[in-house]
Amino acid sequence: MTVRIGTRGSKLALAQTEIVANKLKGLGIEVEQKTVSTQGDEVTNVPLHEIGKQGVFVKALDDAILNKEIDCAVHSMKDIPAIRPSGLVIAAILPRDSPADFLAYFGPVSSVKIVGTSSTRRKAQLLRHDPDLEISDLRGNVDTRMRKLREGQYNAIVLAEAGLQRLGLRIPGERLPPEKFVPTPNQGTIAVVSRADPSLMEVLSVLDHPGTRKDVAIERAVMEQVGAGCFTPMGIYCKAGHLTAEVLSLDGKRIERIERDVATIEEARAIGKDLREKAGSLIEEAYRKLGISL
Repeated sequence: MTVRIGTRGSKLALAQTEIVANKLKGLGIEVEQKTVSTQGDEVTNVPLHEIGKQGVFVKALDDAILNKEIDCAVHSMKDIPAIRPSGLVIAAILPRDSPADFLAYFGPVSSVKIVGTSSTRRKAQLLRHDPDLEISDLRGNVDTRMRKLREGQYNAIVLAEAGLQRLGLRIPGERLPPEKFVPTPNQGTIAVVSRADPSLMEVLSVLDHPGTRKDVAIERAVMEQVGAGCFTPMGIYCKAGHLTAEVLSLDGKRIERIERDVATIEEARAIGKDLREKAGSLIEEAYRKLGISL
């Protein structure tokens, strides 16, 4: 059986796909790769929240699977929307790599005044840590972001540590602890999406890591109940059943946070509902200030 794997064309997406391909090849499974362009790759001059809802990196690959142009696609799990098309499944979730953000900068940290990121979550968490920082929009792949940092357009930029590790990059800076800078749900996790074909799912299931699947399922259950989308500063992180979830104001000055151990998806949903009730005004405020309808 030959498995046709779809991927975005960025260096990181290709590196993640190579991880999956090599694991399958190691099991004696033949692999073909196909690069597919997505809306998130094509529109790079505006913040993600201005393009559309979660899924701008996913839909084209979903369509290619459903049209049988490819058998499966490799994604960063955090990019996969909660609502999925009929006929698709998350066939495998690989062991989680670092969930943390990484603050990249040259020179002393005391010189960091302007930080580049287009994430409302990262912006709010940085401002909570240091209200005097100036946060400036930044998009593009890792190479583009690092070029802009070297050119001095920013004093620092925020990247996902897992992405740097997968690309084999060693960059000056520091890891932002996920207990304090709570990551976006499912950050650091690679997922394989396929058609709901039993024979294909059986092949891909050998890549699945049950512990990671449970943690990311808990995160997604909380996320779905909060329902704040990518417009609201929100971090959700679960490690071995210990959950930390928070919603912040855009300026980082106000926060609703829940931290506790979770054993079941039902418990996670209940926590999500509780957080939604507590943070409702922060969510509404974020949408209003960004000019987006709930």
